[in-house]
Amino acid sequence: MLSIGLKIFIVVYILWNSFVFVLVGSDKRRAKTHRWRIPEARLLLMGASLGGVGLYAGMRFFHHKTAHAKFTFGVPILILINLFMMGYLYSLLR
Repeated sequence: MLSIGLKIFIVVYILWNSFVFVLVGSDKRRAKTHRWRIPEARLLLMGASLGGVGLYAGMRFFHHKTAHAKFTFGVPILILINLFMMGYLYSLLR
């Protein structure tokens, strides 16, 4: 059975990645309408802070930032880093 801390972490992780996913879609829509954009550094920072899966899913779903090397190579690396971070957090929460 999962501890309450782990359950909370999973819920927050899913919500955070969903938020990052939606933000990528919002940035894509803003790019098409020539409006203010979300800085690339901010998107990458959100991906680095356990939002890598949402960022990658948003990139693929919305076809956004897929031509940028720092995203096509960087985001999968961020996901790996996220996995290591989650493993560490899991060891603390169990």
